[in-house]
Amino acid sequence: MPATAQDRPLTPAARRVLEVASELFYERGITSVGMELVAAEAGVTKKTVYDRFGSKDALVMTYLRTRDERWRAFMDERLAAVDDPRERVLASFDALGEWLAAGAGRGCSMVNACAELPDTSHPVHGLAAEQKAWTRELYARLVRALPGEDATDTLAGQLAIVHEGANVAYGVGGERDAAALARTAADAILSRRVPPRREV
Repeated sequence: MPATAQDRPLTPAARRVLEVASELFYERGITSVGMELVAAEAGVTKKTVYDRFGSKDALVMTYLRTRDERWRAFMDERLAAVDDPRERVLASFDALGEWLAAGAGRGCSMVNACAELPDTSHPVHGLAAEQKAWTRELYARLVRALPGEDATDTLAGQLAIVHEGANVAYGVGGERDAAALARTAADAILSRRVPPRREV
């Protein structure tokens, strides 16, 4: 089967288009940004944009997938630097806060995309569900490493909901300390199950 446009390696022009589109979609919103604006800001013709990505929907999906890949790598890198299992759970909220602070203040790109494109048949909803499933599995993995923890699903679900709540509170409610508040909540949840390690 021949490769589709999205399967081919990105040319320098296509990388520039994706970089510009990603910034515009995140900061201004998907529905308010047209392909003409993307092309103009990227310094290419609209034909070049369509030749590489095929459609606006395909460009949106590439933007979201690329951003999600960066987010997962960012989280994995931050957690890999923490040895203690309990502190590793809390470090996930530190990483979330750092990631949110580095953005444009709009919170989770997946949540934003689903809000802008409410038709559940749109592929962004499936992609967002995949990301949220990854978040749930991330916390399940972290919880499995905790000493003596046997209620993995329940605790992982609680932590994932706290995480997602912080995302929405930051992006929609403007709570700039949302991740720090979520960390405190997660610490309280963990304290009922896994007491902090005492220094000897």
